Amino acid sequence: MQIDVEREDDGRWIAEVSALPGAMAYGSTKAEAIIKVEALVLRALADKIEHGEDAPEIARVFTVAA
Repeated sequence: MQIDVEREDDGRWIAEVSALPGAMAYGSTKAEAIIKVEALVLRALADKIEHGEDAPEIARVFTVAA
């Protein structure tokens, strides 16, 4: 998933994953914003899986041996 990062006028950084609506996080540094949005996306995907919803992004991460 692509993470877009911008610096706000007030100096904070915002990281956003447009493929997952609402997935955005602020940080005082670029790295902090990226770490926070990555954690947020992982939690959102885990929630989808736990509730039986489709999470196609996970299909590229895991494979099941036959």
